[in-house]
Amino acid sequence: MITIVPMTLAHVGQVAALEARCFPDPWSRNSIAGELDNPLSLWLVALDGQTVVGYVGSQTVLGEADMMNLAVSPAARRQGVARRLVQALLAALEARGAYQLTLEVRVSNQPALALYAGLGFTQVGRRPGYYLQPREDALILRKEWTP
Repeated sequence: MITIVPMTLAHVGQVAALEARCFPDPWSRNSIAGELDNPLSLWLVALDGQTVVGYVGSQTVLGEADMMNLAVSPAARRQGVARRLVQALLAALEARGAYQLTLEVRVSNQPALALYAGLGFTQVGRRPGYYLQPREDALILRKEWTP
C-alpha cells in the first residue's frame, strides 16, 4: 500500500537516488536535504513500506507555489502514484493558504501533460529552450483555487 508523507531526512538518500534515475540534470543530495530547512518548501514522498517510490517538491511565496520536482520510480509508474502525490501537494498547499500552483513540463512529456490536464492545470505560457539535456521547450502550467 502506498502512503504519502512529508519528506524527512531519512528519505533524502532515496529521493536523491530516484532523482538521479529520472532526470538528466538531477538535484544533488545536499540540495534536496537543504529543502528540509527551507521554510518556503514542502516536499512529499510516496512510500511503499519504507521504500520511496515517488516524490514531489514545491516552494511557496505569498500564496503562489511552484512545483520544483515530481518523479515516480519506473517500476511504480502507471499506478496513480504521481496523481496521488500532486493531489496531496495541492491539499497541503491549500491548507497552508496557497491559492495557485505553477509548474514547467517538457513539451514532449505526454503522460505528464495528460496527468496535469486531468487535475485541472491549464497552460499559461512557454519557455523556449528551458530544458538543456536534451534541449527542449517547457510549457508553463498553472492551477488556481480559492483558499
